[in-house]
Amino acid sequence: MDPIADMLTRIRNAQAVGHMNITLPASTHKAAILAVLKDEGYIKDFEVITNGAKKDINVTLKYFQDRPVISKIQRVSRPGLRVFKHSDDMPTVLAGMGIAIVSTPKGVMTAKNARAQNVGGEILCVVE
Repeated sequence: MDPIADMLTRIRNAQAVGHMNITLPASTHKAAILAVLKDEGYIKDFEVITNGAKKDINVTLKYFQDRPVISKIQRVSRPGLRVFKHSDDMPTVLAGMGIAIVSTPKGVMTAKNARAQNVGGEILCVVE
C-alpha cells in the first residue's frame, strides 16, 4: 500500500464528512508534505505525537465558510508509475491557483519553488 496515497485519502474523506482533526501514522516524508500544505495555507496545522515507540501525526484541517479549503487533492506519482519532471516541465495547477508538490534533491517543495531553484524531481500530488 502507498502511505502517501493513504494520507491523501484520509484528508479527502475527513473533509467530505466535515472532521476538524485527523490522525495519521507518522513518517518524515508525510511531515514534509504536510509542511508544504501548511505553508501554502491548505491546512491549519499539524504536529507529530509520540505514543511510546509509535509516532502519529495529528492534522488540523482548514475550512472557509463551512467548506473545505482543499477542493481536490490527487496523487500523481505512485509506486507502479513514478512521474519525474525536469525543472522546465514542472506543472502549473489551475493557472497558479493550485499547487503541485514535488520531491526534489533539495527537499519537498511546490513546483513553483522547484522551477525557481532550477531543480527537477518526482511529482507527488496536485492540490486545488
